[in-house]
Amino acid sequence: MTRFAAPIAEQIWDMKYRLKDGDGKVIDTTVEDTWRRIARSLASVEKDPKHWEGKFFNALEDFKYLPAGRITAGAGTDRTVTLFNCFVMGTVPDSMGGIFDMLKEAALTMQQGGGIGYDFSTIRPKGAPVAGVAADASGPLSFMDVWDAMCRTIMSAGSRRGAMMATMRCDHPDIENFITAKSDSARLRMFNLSVLVTDAFMEAVKADKSWDLQFDGVVYKTVQAVDLWNQIMQSTYDFAEPGVIFIDRINNANNLSYCETIAATNPCGEQPLPPYGACLLGSINLARLVSNPFEDGAQMDEEALNELVATAVRMMDNVVDASRFPLEAQAEEARNKRRIGLGVTGLADALLMLGLRYGSETAAAQTEAWLKQIARASYLASVELAKEKGAFPLFDADKYLASGNMMNMDDDVRDAIREHGIRNALLTSIAPTGTISLYAGNVSSGIEPVFAYAYTRKVLQKDGSRTEEEVVDYAVSLWREKFGDRDLPDYFVNAQTLAPLDHVRMQAAAQKWVDSSISKTINCPEDISFEAFKDVYMEAFETGCKGCTTYRPNDVTGSVLSVSESEPKSSEKPVLVEAEENGAEVVYMSEPLDRPQSLEGATYKLKWPDSEHAIYLTINDVVVGGRRRPFEVFINSKNMEHYAWTLALTRMISAVFRRGGDVSFVVEELKAVFDPRGGAWVKGKYIPSILAAIGGVIEQHLIAIGFLEGEGMGLKSDPKAAVVNLDAPRGKACPSCGQFDMRMVEGCMTCASCGHSKCG
Repeated sequence: MTRFAAPIAEQIWDMKYRLKDGDGKVIDTTVEDTWRRIARSLASVEKDPKHWEGKFFNALEDFKYLPAGRITAGAGTDRTVTLFNCFVMGTVPDSMGGIFDMLKEAALTMQQGGGIGYDFSTIRPKGAPVAGVAADASGPLSFMDVWDAMCRTIMSAGSRRGAMMATMRCDHPDIENFITAKSDSARLRMFNLSVLVTDAFMEAVKADKSWDLQFDGVVYKTVQAVDLWNQIMQSTYDFAEPGVIFIDRINNANNLSYCETIAATNPCGEQPLPPYGACLLGSINLARLVSNPFEDGAQMDEEALNELVATAVRMMDNVVDASRFPLEAQAEEARNKRRIGLGVTGLADALLMLGLRYGSETAAAQTEAWLKQIARASYLASVELAKEKGAFPLFDADKYLASGNMMNMDDDVRDAIREHGIRNALLTSIAPTGTISLYAGNVSSGIEPVFAYAYTRKVLQKDGSRTEEEVVDYAVSLWREKFGDRDLPDYFVNAQTLAPLDHVRMQAAAQKWVDSSISKTINCPEDISFEAFKDVYMEAFETGCKGCTTYRPNDVTGSVLSVSESEPKSSEKPVLVEAEENGAEVVYMSEPLDRPQSLEGATYKLKWPDSEHAIYLTINDVVVGGRRRPFEVFINSKNMEHYAWTLALTRMISAVFRRGGDVSFVVEELKAVFDPRGGAWVKGKYIPSILAAIGGVIEQHLIAIGFLEGEGMGLKSDPKAAVVNLDAPRGKACPSCGQFDMRMVEGCMTCASCGHSKCG
């Protein structure tokens, strides 16, 4: 029998977490092999590895404890990757040399698979004088563009999709440009943006006071705080960015406020971190710990929860010693403080199993109780580790107990820490769990409500076709097993039907016992008024949240795809999207796709007469709308005389392919190129140039995948494209699979069809 609760779970495991060699040969035969690999790796730093390997395996078994994806995919593989999810980089110096030193560090970190966060508030504003060069500064946004380009370059080299967070203080002189930067959809695509909002600013907003924008003590501009707040709100209302981070609350609640200052977060915001801080994440699957679900005696198994938390804390602490780090400064920071971020997933499902309506006061109270229990169990487990292995190096009992969330912790926990110390400075965080939640059987993500109780997912098959399968929420699946087709009770609510303030209530309840922060999206209806929208953020501030991220569907952020069969009005701008009639094989894409993590293709050897070295062409394809089409070309040769033009050709053809539509003209244009020095006879046929030969190879590939009818012929069939009206709301295509199934979950755009996440 399979351990997977749903087909999608096994597909996610095979695609993202199953260990395979460089040729794709399977090493993890079963998911038990994956659990064993992780358990053995994390137990290797213990004095009794065999004992702890068994304990760790039991925690992983049946998806009860879910390490973050990097640990699941990377532990025990001997690959040069970090097991930490993301990093906040060093403070950016306000100098050209220092800025580019930071850029290099960012590139090295992203190359190993780490997402990064940066505070750009330390760079002088645009127009400020630069001493010694008789010039004005270009400002932080110009350097953010450089970071953005770097991230795209790292991705194009085959690394895991990059995720970056940029923050800026609400009193920086360039804050207004920062707020509106992503109104240009082509700019800063690799970044999430968040404004660091101070308590003083929020008080100025409420009192309608003026607000100085300053740098290094120099006031550049004075604005009304309300006007600046409205700019932030309007941009978020229209574009879902920037997010808001209540930075003073984060620093005041930090257990390490005596030895660090935080000015940035990781890409999804759940880990506020100091310079070179790293986040190590994992989640307790609450949906697996409820006994007698949907019955009168349904309850959380508290003993099992406490035991699982203790084991998870030990596993995560071991990751600090087992992981590689891109930079030594990151390793030193991690070892000095040993912070971890243990969170939860399946919360909404667990509440449903107890008959509680997500967003209600009763559900919020239960959430707070569970999170407090996890916090207590985490801290006590860390105390036990301190007894055995020692406290974190920067531990100072008096300062630690007088700072941050420790002021609110129960007396017995505080007494234990005072007597024995604590192994990990911070222990709890609620991270995005979209992919690992699918892997665990489609349990609800993090502390989010269930997004949809069932939906249809398009699954890519090996032959390039797509089939459809129903994906059912874990709790709904259990309900069906128990009660068949009986209607779901009224307390089954989802993200689409909840009032925004219900979301806030749940986030605030969880935040009380989470010592880092929470990745959560507050879904707002498209027709929410601007004033009601602003009230969501004010309520988040007033109820103790450390940040706020909302998502309001509209024609910019994305919503349901609207296809019109009729001709567009003359004032409307049509975009061809995909051929639908007669099984046409050409696809018109509404926008170029980012490169998926993996593609299928073929490599061809081209030997040109009188040339010492062969040319190799690799052509990779993407499946869009169930149809295979060319996506990119790589041309390689050992002949360095070919280097420049083959590189240029590679980029130009790939760019054309990624635009979509009928790209067969590329073949015809290449085949028509005549070389005045003469062509060559190849397989009994005269080819006028080496470029024509390359065109011929591409043509044969397009015929092989069914894109062209035959040699010298056009499209396999004449497409009649559907028309999308840009003035109507439409969803965004997934950059990995091309499906229009992107949704905002836990502050991150995530694809329901393939599990792709912007934040990794």
